[in-house]
Amino acid sequence: MDGALKSYEAVDTLGKSQVELIIKVYDGAIAAYRAAAECYRKEEHQTGYEHLEKAKTFVVHLYTTLDNEKGGAIAENLGKLYSFIVNQTNVVEATKDLSDIDDIISVLTNLRAGWSELKQQEAKTAPVATEPIPGGGFVTSG
Repeated sequence: MDGALKSYEAVDTLGKSQVELIIKVYDGAIAAYRAAAECYRKEEHQTGYEHLEKAKTFVVHLYTTLDNEKGGAIAENLGKLYSFIVNQTNVVEATKDLSDIDDIISVLTNLRAGWSELKQQEAKTAPVATEPIPGGGFVTSG
């Protein structure tokens, strides 16, 4: 079953744009933080901790894939925000403070919304289809 899941995950990422993959990482982080909060509500502390560690992995991935050269100040600010989120996650692991988890989820949800907006803008400007024309070249429609 584990092999089938890994195959599905690999296929799920093929053909996705960089923005779509970033959104997918945000979705994973948000889901892990929500799962952690639910575990802490049920006083399942070990499982909550495991979800926080998983969430932290997603955020660290976002941090380590930033392109400071291309992203400039935006990438620098996102890096600071991701560092803050990782630090806050460490605080949550120690305190089990659900309001801190809610704050992290709120920040990540807002950032995800920005990436979703970028995806929509890209979709509006991307060519819909290309057709070859006799003699060479392509006609773009859309």
